[in-house]
Amino acid sequence: MPILSIRHVTTYRYQQPVAFGAHRMMLRPRDDGDQTVLESEIQITPRPKRVTWTRDDFGNHVATAQFVDRAAELSFLSTVWLDHATADFRATAIADYARTYPFAYAAEDWLILKRFVRPPLRRRELDRWSTKFFPADGSPETHTILVAMTKTLHRTFSHRPRHEHGIQSPVDTINLGSGSCRDLAMLMIAVLRSRGLAARFVSGYLHLPDDEEEHLAGGNTHAWVQVYVPGPGWVDLDPTTGSVGNQNLVRVAVVHDPRAAIPLQGTWYGRESDHLAMKVAVKVRAAAKAGQREF
Repeated sequence: MPILSIRHVTTYRYQQPVAFGAHRMMLRPRDDGDQTVLESEIQITPRPKRVTWTRDDFGNHVATAQFVDRAAELSFLSTVWLDHATADFRATAIADYARTYPFAYAAEDWLILKRFVRPPLRRRELDRWSTKFFPADGSPETHTILVAMTKTLHRTFSHRPRHEHGIQSPVDTINLGSGSCRDLAMLMIAVLRSRGLAARFVSGYLHLPDDEEEHLAGGNTHAWVQVYVPGPGWVDLDPTTGSVGNQNLVRVAVVHDPRAAIPLQGTWYGRESDHLAMKVAVKVRAAAKAGQREF
């Protein structure tokens, strides 16, 4: 399995020393079967009074930092090393009863999955856009539907990084024909849920070793989709890059709603004019050999 090194730095700058409230961090990757954290460290300046760790309802790692000191700069440096195993999504892995659409989830799965299948608002517009993937005059293959939708979103929608908070509505993304990675992910999730398929939002890191796409070069925080397919279970689908499976994707958080997966959020106390800037830098690299600890 390849070893990936992740360096994620967030720095806030202020005009004068300000006080800080609690800061919530979701920076440590998940402990899933296809990715294993070997080492993880967060360095915070100024040093917090305490840092506590918990796991949320989805098993995501959440850290909370409490501060005493004032400062004109607040920085978070997260470094992670992990084993990452590629997991493909093959049609032959799907349970027989789910190989064609529509299908019903097993009763024991439904108890867990039902919150990921609640249909969104404005379902009619979503169904109109997705009709080509779900023809009424046949039983399309589940694998074909999911792969085609992922690649169509990549091919026909423009990826445009947005620095504004929040998510575009899925219908707005359809009308604009563009969006950020989180916008495209939420469009795909909304469509899948409207069709009765369990889907959830994933945030984490994207590793592009060959700088395949300039706007995503070298590594980035990223967002994509997981859909639950009987047989393989939760499958990664990335409508931004068009990839199927977990290749180059490192999961940090899986959630029902993207507002629960913000990498870093907190409060500070001072005048509005005191805030000068926030800078985020992410680098994801493949280590040359096991045990390498250089960025």
